[in-house]
Amino acid sequence: MNNLPTVTKNLLIINVLCFFGTIVAKRYGIDVEALLGLHFFLADTFNPAQLITYMFMHANFQHIFFNMFAVWMFGRVLEQVWGPRRFLFYYILCGIGAALIQEGVYYMEYVTDWSNYTIVDYGGGIVAPMQDFLNKLNTVGASGAVYAILLAFGMLFPNSQMFIFPIPFPVKAKYFVIGYAVLEMVLGITGSDGVAHFAHLGGMLFGFILIIYWRKKNGGGQQIYF
Repeated sequence: MNNLPTVTKNLLIINVLCFFGTIVAKRYGIDVEALLGLHFFLADTFNPAQLITYMFMHANFQHIFFNMFAVWMFGRVLEQVWGPRRFLFYYILCGIGAALIQEGVYYMEYVTDWSNYTIVDYGGGIVAPMQDFLNKLNTVGASGAVYAILLAFGMLFPNSQMFIFPIPFPVKAKYFVIGYAVLEMVLGITGSDGVAHFAHLGGMLFGFILIIYWRKKNGGGQQIYF
């Protein structure tokens, strides 16, 4: 840990502390995820601060492990290239961008599927006001910012060879990123697995725009290309 750049190290520490803090709080009847997770902006439980705090909440060990593994593996490289201030700005802004995209997805679903109803029928005679249903919409995790990190690594080091299980041969970083983006798009359109795929894409989109902006301003610190 002592060899890690400052921001990367602190992101890992803060996320892990928040994760275990959430577990401890649950034992005392406090649902931290409900307080700090990202709720739909039309829900009573929404708070603008959640656009940031949701990034430090994770649903389970697998969720936080893979996100923090990516931060450790790729984030430290970006921080060494960009410096701590630019890397932290990128991470937080892309996380917020992912949240905004997710809010947009919630809103489109609300307009097309939910806005004409005042109650929700869960089946089995269980009904609830629509506001209760909206309050249950909750997004957690650093995945939006993490996907932006993957995007940045692929743009800065497009020809780096990566070994990805279970593919038995190395894959260039640029193809890895493109493949992930396509997969997220397909899953977002066709899937119903409870994963915020469009938030992942939102993080990548904001990351792409920011990197291109830095490149045009000649402040990116390195030529960026695919």
